[in-house]
This record gives sequence, structure tokens and C-alpha cells, in this order.
Amino acid sequence: MKVLNFVLNVLWVILCGLWMSLAYIVAGIICFVLIITIPWAIASFRIAAYVIWPFGRTTRERSDAGAASFLGNIVWFIFAGWWLALGHIATSIAMACTIIGIPFAWANLKMIPISIMPLGREIVSTDQRFGYSA
Repeated sequence: MKVLNFVLNVLWVILCGLWMSLAYIVAGIICFVLIITIPWAIASFRIAAYVIWPFGRTTRERSDAGAASFLGNIVWFIFAGWWLALGHIATSIAMACTIIGIPFAWANLKMIPISIMPLGREIVSTDQRFGYSA
């Protein structure tokens, strides 16, 4: 399974992971420059690391996320989340045009929720998705 994840991740980086990750890095840099939005910059860089190498990892809700995460996600959506989600949609459409790209198109669509609402989520190994490690 780890070999399959590695092969999928390499193909992902070549086909779409690099430029989607760069989009999150640009959003993070903009958030750092604005200083008050540094928490969103940190979240953006965390997602960039996930987007460039996603197979074998997943996201889950943090148990300590609350109203502040919800309000932060609203701000994120207004300023960055919607265009990052559009990037995932556009990439999914391009990937779906080829047979080999269909699984990558599906993976892009599965990343839209974290691109819209990154606060209050954490990235974990697929083995730890439900709170246990294999």
C-alpha cells in the first residue's frame, strides 16, 4: 500500500499537485504580509504540504475546534477559500478529461472542503483517521 501511495503521490505532483500547492503558498504569503491574518497563513502552508503529497493522508476535525474556527473559516472563505476551491474544480475538470486522471480528479474534489474551511481540521495518516494508529 505504501508503494502505491508513493506512485500516486509522484504522479499527483507531476499532474496537478505542484501548482495547487503553489496556490496555497501564495495565499499563505499574502496572509503573512497582512500580519493580522497569520493564523490563516499557517493553515494555508499546512494545506500546501497536504496538497502536494496527499495519498496516504487524510483530514479530520479537531476536537478542540469551536466558534473561533467557524468564524475564522468564514473570513478565510471570503478572502481565499473560494478561489482555491475554484482551482480544485478547474483542475478536476482537466484531470477528468483523461482516463488516468479520473482518480486525481476525484482526489481534487475531495480537497475542496479543506480548502474552504481549513481551521479546525488536522491532517493525519490514513491509519489515524479515527484516532488510532495501526
